[in-house]
Amino acid sequence: MKPILLQGHERSITQIKYNREGDLLFTVAKDPIVNVWYSVNGERLGTYNGHTGAVWCVDADWDTRHVLTGSADNSCRLWDCETGKQLALVKTSSAVRTCGFDFGGNIIMFSTDKQMGYQCFVSFFDLRDPSQIENNEPYMKIPCSDSKITSAVWGPLGDFIIAGHESGELNQFSAKSGEQLSNIKEHTKQINDIQTSRDMTMFITASKDNTAKLFDCTTLEHLKTFRTERPVNSAALSPIFDHVVLGGGQEAMDVTTTSTRIGKFEARFFHLAFEEEFGRVKGHFGPINSVAFHPDGKSYSSGGEDGYVRIHYFDPQYFEFEFEA
Repeated sequence: MKPILLQGHERSITQIKYNREGDLLFTVAKDPIVNVWYSVNGERLGTYNGHTGAVWCVDADWDTRHVLTGSADNSCRLWDCETGKQLALVKTSSAVRTCGFDFGGNIIMFSTDKQMGYQCFVSFFDLRDPSQIENNEPYMKIPCSDSKITSAVWGPLGDFIIAGHESGELNQFSAKSGEQLSNIKEHTKQINDIQTSRDMTMFITASKDNTAKLFDCTTLEHLKTFRTERPVNSAALSPIFDHVVLGGGQEAMDVTTTSTRIGKFEARFFHLAFEEEFGRVKGHFGPINSVAFHPDGKSYSSGGEDGYVRIHYFDPQYFEFEFEA
């Protein structure tokens, strides 16, 4: 399983994201560059230039026409995927931590950090109404006074968003009324990442409390727990098998004192139903910050603190093993 190595960032990777077909891979890092690559061979297709700070999040809409990025330069930007042209710029009071398109690609949501006296907000813009972006007036803004949102995704059908907090709480916010639909606390520390399954019936969370957990999207019922001995920065669900991949490792500031062997920087594969680990993939020289499965399930990618993104295509044995099992 020889990986394809993508070198396009100078700083550590913050998020990687495939488009729906899986032919493109978007990567963002703690530098101002937003890259897009061909996932089949790792060739860089282009960059989206305009941000002036670390870029925390990226998303592409359903038909890969538009790309959305959120950055520490206090802005959320909309780009034309094909030309790289900036289509819209939304200025915020603090850093934009998470962003996403709803299923139709018409509504965007993003959350801002709680910093410098500003509170954490989730903002919703309808792209069909250009005046909202021009006047910087979202049709809805939800304040989160208790603890800031560190990760958020759209639920099925775009009815609500699922938000993970610094405190370990999970919330559902209605995208229509803004009310909090439900709230649970299964994690004891910050939630670093949330990713949904292919059919959007389930989602998986990755947390600093050394676990990843599987939940039902609509009821927020806690289904499974995957335990490790290091903080989990990212977790993804395979679209074709009952497999989960986790990425994480020690905190970046503690890494210099340990070798890569002790640092536990492998991507770790667990069985979804049995919660058992069955494989590890080495390679990164630091914690893995983001993992993603290709939509066809035949490969996965990981982005690390070392600034590299690695695309791994599974060996044929991986598929035989699963069908025999």
